[in-house]
Amino acid sequence: RVLQMPYPVVDRICKLVPNNPAAPVTLAQAIKAEPQIQAMIDEDEGMAKLVEIARKLEGLYRHASTHAAGVVIGDRPLVELVPLYRDPRSDMPVTQFSMKYVESAGLVKFDFLGLKTLTVLSTALDYLEVREPGLDLLKLPLDDEKTFEMLSRGDTTGVFQLESAGMRDILRNMKLDTFEDIIAIVSLYRPGPMDNIPSYVRRKHGDEEPDYLYPSLEPILSETYGIMIYQEQVMQIAQELAGYSLGSADLLRRAMGKKIQSEMDAQRKSFMEGALSRSVPENKASEIFEQIAKFAGYGFNKSHAAAYALVAYQTAYLKAHFPVEFVAALMTLDVQNTDKLNAFHGELKRLGIQLLPPDINRSGPLFRVEETPDGPAVRYALGAIKNVGTAAMETLVAEREANGLYENIADFVQRLDTRTVNKRQMENLVRAGAFDTLNPNRKQLLSGVELMLRQAGAAMTERESNQIGLFGEEDDTFHQSIELPDVADWEPNDRLHEEFAAVGIFLSAHPLDAYEKGLKRLGAITYRELLQNRVDGLVKLAGSVKTKRERTSQRGSRYAFVELTDLSGDYEVTVFSEQLAVNGDALAPGNLLFLQCAVQFDGDMPRVTLQTVNDLDAATSGLSSGLKVYLDDQAPLPMLREVLQREGRGRGDVLVVSRLGLETEIEVRLEGKFAVSPVI
Repeated sequence: RVLQMPYPVVDRICKLVPNNPAAPVTLAQAIKAEPQIQAMIDEDEGMAKLVEIARKLEGLYRHASTHAAGVVIGDRPLVELVPLYRDPRSDMPVTQFSMKYVESAGLVKFDFLGLKTLTVLSTALDYLEVREPGLDLLKLPLDDEKTFEMLSRGDTTGVFQLESAGMRDILRNMKLDTFEDIIAIVSLYRPGPMDNIPSYVRRKHGDEEPDYLYPSLEPILSETYGIMIYQEQVMQIAQELAGYSLGSADLLRRAMGKKIQSEMDAQRKSFMEGALSRSVPENKASEIFEQIAKFAGYGFNKSHAAAYALVAYQTAYLKAHFPVEFVAALMTLDVQNTDKLNAFHGELKRLGIQLLPPDINRSGPLFRVEETPDGPAVRYALGAIKNVGTAAMETLVAEREANGLYENIADFVQRLDTRTVNKRQMENLVRAGAFDTLNPNRKQLLSGVELMLRQAGAAMTERESNQIGLFGEEDDTFHQSIELPDVADWEPNDRLHEEFAAVGIFLSAHPLDAYEKGLKRLGAITYRELLQNRVDGLVKLAGSVKTKRERTSQRGSRYAFVELTDLSGDYEVTVFSEQLAVNGDALAPGNLLFLQCAVQFDGDMPRVTLQTVNDLDAATSGLSSGLKVYLDDQAPLPMLREVLQREGRGRGDVLVVSRLGLETEIEVRLEGKFAVSPVI
């Protein structure tokens, strides 16, 4: 940036530098290993200047940073031992020495790691007090068949440490069946050790013979099929093979981790002398030292991995046995994260668990578990609605719990505290459907929000003034009714999109619900079906557009990532320049589309690329044979006429079945054909 070099040029050289987090490469090593970098330096003066300056800057700190969990402890005030620094954004001072040097200065360093997952577990147990009181996570059986079956399916959304796409793939291949397998996989799934995962899986299933390096090491390496995974194994090997004490074995482990050559040379000498004194052949001892030296730089501490694995197992156990309470807890801990809530909503659908809509008389500020005739379900949180905040919703819920359910809109307005709930919050509560049980006409309520708040303010002023009625009693008839504007509710699609704007999720229904049969006739599949069946090649999909992110490639052509939602969840489609130029307008958020896409699986996840796109109504309009309308009242007739005039002529029949006070139904076929589509 300082040299004003174009981004594509810098990006090109950056991509030539190998990226290995386990063993970072210096610029000098990269130039030596990659001839193209040297060629660019020789050919371009600007590139030569860039590399010359970069070599001088390499390894310097560019800013002050703070370890997220590191705490140092001394035997006297820290100002007497190390220089301190105060970050203007924090009220806690930090040492100016890095962790390597604070220990040399005489301080003890601890990492206190805070895990949100522990709160998820605690919250799930609170929910379970109704159904499974007294469940103790520390007494769970560590060989639970149902839990391991779920893990082996890769069904790990929300499971600590095990929910990434790559990890799921490994779980499905591995078919883990012991707690030790979880410890091993948590340790192996990192840059460097990951290379050993295929071998571990083959050895576990008997497709490859374990190699224990030396006969006396079998008891140490047998639990991991001959593969060194833990730092404790390095220490045990040094004890067994070279006669190290536990203390000196720990020094060996630390020396290998630091990769300081002088220390490594000294340790090699000690290791070889000890191994030879125990009659280990020199070449074998040297080979084993090289292997543990290579390993120890990224070896994992087993006690640390076991603690992580236990938390992973506990979350998996709760999900396998109590999915409603577990997912409700996950949602509560991400109450403000719409993307996460959307993913959990998809998981509830997949598990066949109901997500009940927000309700001013049933919901809490956070997610709740609610019993229904069909079993336990998750009730949507008022605090998860956009721009309302949990604090304001706590006030509404506290009023309800103190003085009873809200009987109607007038009762709600009478009891509303306008200091905690404003116009924007009220509008989003209406859009989300929180008042549906009091008044299902959301458009009418939205039109009357200002009136409701004015009346609520007046009622609150009167309550606080302690005015007494003419005959000495409190006047409780004040504002017992409210005259809302007389307007018809939104059309179903508009209603859903207003709901989506307020919640970020389609809760009460999905825009594609009406098209489900038509899509089956067209041969379309859901995104979940695509994932389950790993369908490669051309597929037909449908969806409501959520977002469109346009980008420019290095060659200057435009492309886009379009996020859509269907009945099974959200997915992303890549749209290249040709399709974007032709169909850019059709890909606008809110549009319902019928897509033909090319799908190519790369590991666990597919790459979906747009081939053709059509408006969903147009694609399904020829599939509806007709429409039958039942009338119990004359009032909807003008609306029906308006809809048919708006849609125009087409190929569908419209039958009106009249039941206006008659014992028998009278069926009337309207003259001509109409454009009948699922949206009607």
